[in-house]
Amino acid sequence: MDNIIPEKAYFRIGEVSKILSVEPYVIRYWETEFKTVKPVRTKAAQRLYRKKDVEELLTIRNLLYQQRFTINGAKKQLMKKSGDDESVLTAGHHEKLILIKRELQQIRKIMS
Repeated sequence: MDNIIPEKAYFRIGEVSKILSVEPYVIRYWETEFKTVKPVRTKAAQRLYRKKDVEELLTIRNLLYQQRFTINGAKKQLMKKSGDDESVLTAGHHEKLILIKRELQQIRKIMS
């Protein structure tokens, strides 16, 4: 990413808006769509974004604006990146599932 994130603990939405080159309402919308972005709220209900939130928002902006993914497509890409994709889990357990299916079929045969 060509954007440089300053070394700070927290960023206000205006600062994040400048870093991302998007309007604050876009960031608030992405917050509702992408649950990985969770800013801290102050007592005055202001959003404070951590560096990891800003990095995640940069990734989201890249997926949506540069790579032209839809919101759903970007969500899928983020899931693949984080390793939460269901297909990854099923692929790792494919042999076990086949074995369980065979055993269940044998039990069914015995029961009938």
